[in-house]
Amino acid sequence: MKKLKSSIGLLFAGGLCLASVGRNDKPLFRDVENARPVRMAGVSEGPDSSRFTYTKLVSGLDEPMEMAILPNYDMVVAERKGAVRYFNNATKELSTIAQFNVFSGIEDGLLGVAVDPDFKQNNWIYFYYGVGGEKSVSHLARFELKGQNLIQESKKVLLEVPTQRKYCCHSAGYLTFSGGLLYLSIGDNTNAEEIEGHTPIDERPGRELSDDQAATANSNDYRGKILRIKPEADGTYTIPDGNLFPRDGSQGKPEIYAMGVRNPFRISVDPKTKYLYWGDVGPDTEVPGSEGKMSYDEINQARKPGFFGYPYFLGDNEVFPDYDFATKKEGPGKDPQKPINDSPHNTGIRELPPAQPAFIWYGKGPSKKYPLVGKGGASAMAGPVYYSDLYPNAPYKLPEYYNGKLFIFEWIRKWIMAVTMDANGNYVSMEPFLPQLKVVAPIDMQIAPDGAIYLLAYGTNWFARNTDSGIIRVEYAEGNRNPIAAVTTGKTIGAAPFTATLSAKGSKDYDAADKLTYEWKIGTKKLAGEEIKYTFTKPGTYNVVLTVSDQNGGKGTATTEFKIGNTPPDVKIETKANRSFYWDNAPFDYSIKVTDKEDGNIQRAKIHAGFTYLAFGKDLAGALSGSEAENIRYAATAKLYASLDCKACHTLETKSIGPALKDISKKYTGNAGAADMLARKIITGGSGNWGSYPMPPHADLPEKDAKEIAGYILSLGKNAEQTPLSAQLKLTEHIGKGNEGAYVLQASYTDKGANGIGPQKTASHIVLRNPLVQMEDYQEGNVGVVIATQNTGYVSYIANITNGKYTRFNQIDLTHIRNIRLRIQEHGAGGTIELRQGGREGQLLGKVEIPGGRLDDLKAGWKEVLLPVSGSKGVQDLYLVFRNEKAKGALFHIDWMYFENDFNP
Repeated sequence: MKKLKSSIGLLFAGGLCLASVGRNDKPLFRDVENARPVRMAGVSEGPDSSRFTYTKLVSGLDEPMEMAILPNYDMVVAERKGAVRYFNNATKELSTIAQFNVFSGIEDGLLGVAVDPDFKQNNWIYFYYGVGGEKSVSHLARFELKGQNLIQESKKVLLEVPTQRKYCCHSAGYLTFSGGLLYLSIGDNTNAEEIEGHTPIDERPGRELSDDQAATANSNDYRGKILRIKPEADGTYTIPDGNLFPRDGSQGKPEIYAMGVRNPFRISVDPKTKYLYWGDVGPDTEVPGSEGKMSYDEINQARKPGFFGYPYFLGDNEVFPDYDFATKKEGPGKDPQKPINDSPHNTGIRELPPAQPAFIWYGKGPSKKYPLVGKGGASAMAGPVYYSDLYPNAPYKLPEYYNGKLFIFEWIRKWIMAVTMDANGNYVSMEPFLPQLKVVAPIDMQIAPDGAIYLLAYGTNWFARNTDSGIIRVEYAEGNRNPIAAVTTGKTIGAAPFTATLSAKGSKDYDAADKLTYEWKIGTKKLAGEEIKYTFTKPGTYNVVLTVSDQNGGKGTATTEFKIGNTPPDVKIETKANRSFYWDNAPFDYSIKVTDKEDGNIQRAKIHAGFTYLAFGKDLAGALSGSEAENIRYAATAKLYASLDCKACHTLETKSIGPALKDISKKYTGNAGAADMLARKIITGGSGNWGSYPMPPHADLPEKDAKEIAGYILSLGKNAEQTPLSAQLKLTEHIGKGNEGAYVLQASYTDKGANGIGPQKTASHIVLRNPLVQMEDYQEGNVGVVIATQNTGYVSYIANITNGKYTRFNQIDLTHIRNIRLRIQEHGAGGTIELRQGGREGQLLGKVEIPGGRLDDLKAGWKEVLLPVSGSKGVQDLYLVFRNEKAKGALFHIDWMYFENDFNP
């Protein structure tokens, strides 16, 4: 079996370019379970974590990006699709106070919000967003916010940032104030889809959108930068002292403080030292580095303005080779002390400032230098630096133990760390902070004036409204601890009358002797009880507030939102086949069924369905979230087309200056060579086939992109025919294309809306991947990982497998699975591999005995064994548990597992 080059299991978990996915190839062995925080001598143990109590103030947000805490502890939240949400701290109610017209493709949208330091007097609030419409720009704009009224007429655009909307991704867009100065992070906004294992430095003509030397390494471009400005009262700004370039713009944009960054998604400023911190989400390269492949995420520290290396350097100034995309040859990389941007796409200075190394960096595999960060997909983020003397009378201030520590957090890996630094700001150690919180995709972290920590959770699903998203307030108390309120509900959207079952059983109090009482507030009504049922009789949007109280005056609250009046559609994909894997020529049947209570009869034309094979690296996230389902093969291409001037002359359905795209498709579908002919015409232009108006040329458009657009246009006339709602298929398209692709079947339906509640969209999908799964791609476990090197025969595998250790793989379908074939190495005492479902002690589905052995050559001795599968079937979390109670050391090594089906072609 050919080894996978990338962790495709992680790709299926997401796809947003914030989460780069990959594998390492340098030797590394670490027992993750036994990793412990490093502590300095004389430093006390951390405080009792149960002294931290938390309240879920808000849940059910739609892609929250940043929050702003107002002086009265009300909150404003920016949602990526353009909604401005307002949380009233007194009533615990959530409302929508504005809807910006934003461009929300390729990770863009409403990205940042911050209140002016003098908000009590001036009511100013700032937003950063991609402006909707034809022009590819983002705006930093100021508004007045009075009460819950965002006054649109008060808008002042401080800064317009030119961007490109042709390729994904990296928008960043975070706003923060320090010392009256406003900091804005901007992603590199550069195409990194086809970088051939290198960083995007494509210097070929017409490829400037794939050349980060035109963006982040370009001193005359705002992208891939962190800007620092001083807003003025008239809605303009001035350049403060101490930025990277002179105020006159002679060397670069004077607003730039830090450059050479890729996606500085979350930033913070140390309130005392004024050091700037940010998390930079890393690339996905094949270049070897000290921590595996050079696909590091970074936490950066800027003690002064500077150049931070990308796309030439990463981590501790490790050098990327120069790569010629025309000849496909590598050359020597740049000098970190004197980097030269000699790209023909560079419009700024040629000689850049010396590159600054990262503060903390880690790859996709286990880290030798920072073992606590874990492994897998990554999205590093920087939170605040805490100083206890800045909160002298704050009731919830953190313990003195955290004085001077930097908080960093991980969106993908879901942890928060407290980083200890010495007196000079140098890294000393890190330790987990509030691991019991289990925040689902933390995306923002701030400390309020009363000392409480506020966390913004994005939630489980990408590009979606998530019930587990929201705002969490964390308080520290030495005396009586506040109860922790938790609401459990079933569905929160439906038709009236709607009976909701509300439970507070997940609530708790760390003071064991406390007796809790429960109050539910729904509109003006108040109800008591740990569990209640409530019937909403009229349509509307309702906030349900749970307050949990103890007998000592401690209170905790949690809020959830119900939308009553419109039942979401029910979209089901039924199949008798396996829902996780594909095999050569294996049959795949499916049936898509849609029902909607309010719409009644469902029109076939309103159901979007699509089935396609996507090679690894294609826009899977866009296919599942950003496009109509029947055109998922061309999800990324549809975005490309929308970014060009073609739409000025061509609409989808009707004739404009030029013919409708569907008419073009009907005319040429089935004609041999039609795709090549259309691609040439897109590039060269022409007239005569549809009228006298000439079609302008697109000489700078790469031929590959033109062919993709031609294929997209030709696909428009045959979608309904190609993707029926039920079919019997044989899976053959992947054959000969390696094992890194996936079949995607998606169905979606958007209803008409009803009773004042807007249209609701429901989508369902099946993603079929290769049945070969690398063992090191487990979602949870406590084994070690050996990274592929020449010494291992370029095989990576799991090791340090001792009695009782395990790995977990999420949501795998065992339908039609008869065996799991394991590639093992008998290097240890031997033992038993157990397959269990639902937990380490869950139902036993099969086991296999592995003999003991000892090898001198770790490249040799790999064997394949069969683990028979019986018992429960269907989609479930699978656990491989390793046992040998008599053994004191390692049992064996495992490379991969292959799921064998019972299909006989």
